[in-house]
Formats: sequence, structure tokens, C-alpha cells
Amino acid sequence: MIPHSWRYVWNNGGGPLVLAARGVAEALARPRLTLSVPRGRGPVLAYAGLEHELTYVLPFLEQRRGTPSVRTRTGTSWAELADGRAAAKTDILAVGHHRRRVPAQLPRHSLLLPFRITLTVPLDAADDPAAAVLRRISRKARQQHARELRSRVRTLEVSRDEADFDSFYDHMHLPTMGRRHGDAARSEAKESARTCIFRHGAMFFLCESGRRVAGMLCRLEGRTLVIRLAGVDGGSEEAYRSGTYMALFILILQWAAEHGFTRVDLSGGEPFLSKGTFQFKRKMHPHISLPPNHFRDRRLLIRVLRDSPEVRDFLVANPMLTLDEGGALQAVHFHDDERPPRLDLRWQCPGVDGQRLVHLDAFLTGLPARQSGHVLKRSEGAL
Repeated sequence: MIPHSWRYVWNNGGGPLVLAARGVAEALARPRLTLSVPRGRGPVLAYAGLEHELTYVLPFLEQRRGTPSVRTRTGTSWAELADGRAAAKTDILAVGHHRRRVPAQLPRHSLLLPFRITLTVPLDAADDPAAAVLRRISRKARQQHARELRSRVRTLEVSRDEADFDSFYDHMHLPTMGRRHGDAARSEAKESARTCIFRHGAMFFLCESGRRVAGMLCRLEGRTLVIRLAGVDGGSEEAYRSGTYMALFILILQWAAEHGFTRVDLSGGEPFLSKGTFQFKRKMHPHISLPPNHFRDRRLLIRVLRDSPEVRDFLVANPMLTLDEGGALQAVHFHDDERPPRLDLRWQCPGVDGQRLVHLDAFLTGLPARQSGHVLKRSEGAL
């Protein structure tokens, strides 16, 4: 049996030996393709390439499509992925690459994204650390926090008691993950979380009038506090409406600032502005960057292979964070004459260099289009 600590370092570590070992393993890996066909309306999606497609990329894309799906899984090769043969039935193909395998010239109708991103709040030294943290928070969230801090008598409790870990994991974290994500829920296994996070960190509880209503499990890594697992009591939906999570984040940020930490890692996510946690965490004005672990060396190639109203709807609804030729992050919003860009999905954060609006008529020119069950060829034209 592989020790929990070894598995944790393999999945999360950023040391040179781990990165080198993962690079060798990924160079030898043979890709597989998972096709996701909707039972109702929506584009046919597929993921291929490096592992984690069933943990990160594909479940998120399916969630954003919003319809139940049927999956099939087949073997393929990097050559078949490069020329499109592996995805003949696919509308949108996502391929996970090691950065060294990304083609120098990207295929037409494609964008290069980081595989994942990390959101980190820097903590500046200040005479009043708690006030400095509040200045980072968006005005509406700050005002709600001030009101509910008083009305709900909210306080922060810190614990290193293993019984508190068990209570948090069983009665807060697991119910919350199950209610929010259902079958797509993913998390650190309990004993791994105990050994590799709790025993190297601390439990934080948000209390209302002395009653614990939410918690976060954090790992201490030098002067960085890494938020790893979260949950609310019983997985209650009411907590999201009352600002519980934001209050817990703010109080933990203040605790970290007062105890000499230089930053709080809010954990990562998929590189899409439509990711709910991205829009939520953006209220804390985090710095967006590539992850510090092996995900830093991974790239996600999003390639569109068919044009249809469903494909266009999907692309417009899900603006992306892409990597330009110099490695800088940039927000891309799609639109066309009938579909305005989703500018309500904000991108402005330190670490994101700017925004690009891409008209779908130009981006999709030359692709076959599905109409009434038939595949028609669009006229060729310049991008």
C-alpha cells in the first residue's frame, strides 16, 4: 500500500524530484479519449491526453453544458489527436498536454489554456492587518460581512483537535461536497487529509453565537496558508445565501495576516471565468497564476471541430483564461451578432494581463456545421 504522504506529494508536491518524475511518467503515457454525448441539447464534448480528465476538465465542461450525458472511452495516440482523427464525432475537444508536447503552431480553431490556475491573496505587513485585509474585499461583500458579523455574532475558532477534524470531515465537508457536486464530487480521502493536511495545519470554524456553522481545513507551508477543504454544517444551502463562506474566508485571511503569514493560497480551479468559485474568490482580489505543483507544466488545448448553435452558445457562456505566446494570462470572451459577450463574468485580477473579444464567425470559419442532423461545409475565409 502506498503511504498517504507519498501519494499526497505525488499529487500536490512541487519539488524538483517530483516534477522530474512526473515529467518522465507523462512522456511515456499513452492518451485515452473520453467522449461525452449529451442526452439532450448541447455540444458533444471530449477530453484526451494526460490523466485527471475525469477529475477536473470533463466534469466541469459537462456541468456547464447542463444536460445528462453518455460517456465512452477509447484508446488513441498523440498523432490521432493532432490531426483530429481521434475525435471525428466531437464538437469541442479538450486535450491535456505537457507543455513540451504543445505544438509550436496551434491548430486552427483552437486556444491554449493553462490546465489549472491558482488564486493567491498576498498579505502585506501593516499596523492593522485586519483592516488591511478588509480593504482587499469587494465593497458589497465587505458591507455584508460587517452587517452579519454583528447580527449573527460571528467569531473564528481555531482547533488542532483530531475529534474536531473528524466532525468537520464527516458532518461539514462530505455533505457539502455531495450536495453541491453529486456524483462529480471530488476530495482528499479522509485519512490522507488527516495525515497530510490536518497534521501539518489547522482547522478553522466559523461560529455564530458560539455554534459552529462552517469550517475550513488548511495546511501550513512555510509562511503560506493553503486552504484545502471546506464545508458548512450538514451541507446547508442557506449558508451560501447568508455570506457564511465569505465571512470564513475574511476571518481566516485576517488570522493569517495577524500571525505573520505572507499569503493565503485559495486553491486552484479550471481556467474558465464561468467557474462559480472563480467569480466568488475574485471578490478578494487574488493574484492569478500557474499552480506551484506539476500542473504548472500542463496545458489544456481547447479545439473546436464543429460549428453549431449549441457550440456557439457554449463558447459564449464560458469565457476562458488563455496563455499568449509569452505565457501571459488573458481573458477571452466569444460573441457573434446574435450572442453578446458575457461581460458580466469579470476577469479583472492581478496576474491577468487583459481581455480579448473574439467574433465567432471569424474563429469558426471553415468548420463543418451541423444543421438538421446533416453536416454542411462552411465557406472558407480568413480568421
